[in-house]
Amino acid sequence: MDATRRFLEGLGLPPGDAHGLPTSPKRFPDGAQYRVELPSTEGPEALAAIIEEMDRYDITIHRVSQGSGVMMMTDEEITEMTRLAASRGMEVSLFARPNAAWDTGAMAVSSAGRTVGPRLRGQEQLVHCLEDVRRAASLGVRSVLLADEGALWVAGEMRKRGELPADMQFKMSVMMASANPASIRLMQDLGADTYNVPTDLTLAQIAAVRQAVDIPLDVYVEAPDDIGGFVRQYEIPELVRVAAPVYIKFGLRNAPNIYPAGAHLGTASVLLSRERARRAKLGLDLLARYYPEAVGSKPGAQGLALPALEGMPQPV
Repeated sequence: MDATRRFLEGLGLPPGDAHGLPTSPKRFPDGAQYRVELPSTEGPEALAAIIEEMDRYDITIHRVSQGSGVMMMTDEEITEMTRLAASRGMEVSLFARPNAAWDTGAMAVSSAGRTVGPRLRGQEQLVHCLEDVRRAASLGVRSVLLADEGALWVAGEMRKRGELPADMQFKMSVMMASANPASIRLMQDLGADTYNVPTDLTLAQIAAVRQAVDIPLDVYVEAPDDIGGFVRQYEIPELVRVAAPVYIKFGLRNAPNIYPAGAHLGTASVLLSRERARRAKLGLDLLARYYPEAVGSKPGAQGLALPALEGMPQPV
């Protein structure tokens, strides 16, 4: 295997998983090692609840992400989310939908074909996804979630050619499922600004990915049941050390999948968001105990895809 390992090194890739767990020298633009993300923030009511919990627990949440999709929100709801996020120097990232799992095809619901679910099915669905991206950008959102490499490539070209704002960021969903340094490096080369690694990668595997890419990694330290249900809070200090720059991501085990969310699930959505904030408090307390020298970003830090409010309609 030596020849293959040498060839990988010649490509700037690690020769294997990084079992020595080297400390990452890489940082966010502001010099920080970590930031905090809360997923499944399904609308302005959920975000308002998170802000209340941030104040209660005296914690900083740098990014909230949403899973139901731009298409499932009104202009007013998106605008209110951007205003709330901007008021706290926080990034909001909305999923660009739809995808195969929401389409009329059968493969995405078959036992062997579920991996196609997050991908875009046909050229019309690619158009629809990119329309979600355009609409989000027009309403001040500067971060969108993608789960298809074709959408990433085209959106990257749109950004280069001025069809999207130059400061638009593309966050790759955990459902993308690329799980090794070479495939995640490819996502970076295609234009990804941040990458959510699969929930079950070991510290050594994550450390190897970090050696191959410079973009921030998003790592679930508590994963929803349908993507593993892992609770990895005691690994947070080592994750920050070896994976920096890293978004520590607090999902929620033993919780329902509520996509697509709406008023019929409003109470559940808000309560789930409040509990994710409490989980973040637990994780950040643990980080302070075991790695007190770890450096986190301040609100509004350089490199966050902060909402662009200039030129947007103001509330009456």
